[in-house]
Amino acid sequence: MQVLDAGCGTGETLNWLHDHVQPQGKIIGMDLSEAHVSEARRKIPPSIEVIQGDLLTPALEPSSFDLIWCVNTINHLADPLAGILGLKRLLKPGGRISIGQGSFLPEMFFAWDSRLERVVNEAVRQYYRDRYGLIERDLAGIRALVGLLRRAQCRHVTARTITIERTAPLNVETRRYLLEAIFRDTWGTRLSPYLAEDDAMELARLCDPSDLGFALERPDFHFLQTFTLVVGES
Repeated sequence: MQVLDAGCGTGETLNWLHDHVQPQGKIIGMDLSEAHVSEARRKIPPSIEVIQGDLLTPALEPSSFDLIWCVNTINHLADPLAGILGLKRLLKPGGRISIGQGSFLPEMFFAWDSRLERVVNEAVRQYYRDRYGLIERDLAGIRALVGLLRRAQCRHVTARTITIERTAPLNVETRRYLLEAIFRDTWGTRLSPYLAEDDAMELARLCDPSDLGFALERPDFHFLQTFTLVVGES
């Protein structure tokens, strides 16, 4: 199989895809960010090709892939349908496109403080509005993926959603993921301008591994996340 990971980020999925197409298949990763591409190249074998490119105008041969894997990427586009149509042109006849999207459920992190959770969620939406020009409707489009694939005239569209549930005590891998992806890099100082001073200080304490109240060390920590994968054929 010839497989494209469109929006491959720093390459977390590339080795997994590579293992599934060996010994004769080929994997190509593509991402818009030069920093992501450099990091992906650093940690993958030479047999996997990673290119910098825009999935709206990919410099790849049409009708050349059996599978396109695209996770947590389409939601960043101002015109998701244009992105799907651009990727679909890269599929061989009968090829599949898999669009995945993760999401947080209501009452996602602070089960012990629903008010703080609400104001943090509102701050996140304001941050995305100012930083990326995305409004709340744009951030809630997971269930629109089925319709997008059908509007792109994909055949045999299916969807599956799983719930990922994590409770204290956390294993090392889960703790590292939540700290790097959310508690440090997503929240941190980014949300301070959108929160009242007391709330910003409380969030900072919850996100600080050196603080006695660090959220990931609380015995009542309970985190829910969903992952939806929608698949269609060309």
